[in-house]
Amino acid sequence: MAKAKKQFICSECGHAHPQWVGQCGQCKAWNTLEEELVVPATKREKRSGMAELQAPKVRPLNEVDVAELPRLDMGEKELNRVLGGGSVPGGVVLLGGEPGIGKSTLMLQVALAVGSSGAKVLYISGEESAEQVRMRANRLGAISPSVLIYPQTQVPAVLDALRREKPALVVVDSIQTLDLPDQDGVPGSVGQIRESAAALTTYAKASGTPLFMVGHITKEGSLAGPKVLEHMVDVVLQFEGDRHHAYRMLRAAKNRFGTTAE
Repeated sequence: MAKAKKQFICSECGHAHPQWVGQCGQCKAWNTLEEELVVPATKREKRSGMAELQAPKVRPLNEVDVAELPRLDMGEKELNRVLGGGSVPGGVVLLGGEPGIGKSTLMLQVALAVGSSGAKVLYISGEESAEQVRMRANRLGAISPSVLIYPQTQVPAVLDALRREKPALVVVDSIQTLDLPDQDGVPGSVGQIRESAAALTTYAKASGTPLFMVGHITKEGSLAGPKVLEHMVDVVLQFEGDRHHAYRMLRAAKNRFGTTAE
């Protein structure tokens, strides 16, 4: 077995340090370093579900055709508008909000709407069982057979399911529950969130599959996990409002493919 190495990761910028220091040498933030153990991947692990995806080809930028990549209709007029006209192929969206605000219900509603058009949707549930998700879906309307549920938290198993099913849309609820076996730390830790999100993002970009990830927020109102998570994704959506009232506000804090004024 490969020998594990110790390193200290900044929770703000993700910069790695060989030893603990009070201030991050990259972003200059104080007291943000967290200890991690890094185990080099073995040959057996490289043959598992975490095997590298097909590498992209180098080609001239003017030969890249984007006309054949239409945006995916989310089935929700307001969500389409916030995204800039729908989801971009290979686009990664991070949805954040307070507990109980309705993030999971919104994503399930989107999954059912997209599935009603005949597109295959894979809903990865790390917080609820398949039966619990079905109970919520019963309140939202008709359930298309093209909407698939997979209650799983192990990232290699999730990647295997994605390669096998080849869905048109992927929803992960939530990114804080995912677990990467060869990464030190418990689910929800800085390293687990960063590496799990990176593995799913790599799949989304290589396959051109839109990916939605639900994320929790802290008491301060920021997204839980490393700050680098917000830099990894294409769109950061904030779901806001009073849980005791019927109306919610969905706004884009970051959008590489549209405006943040919606």
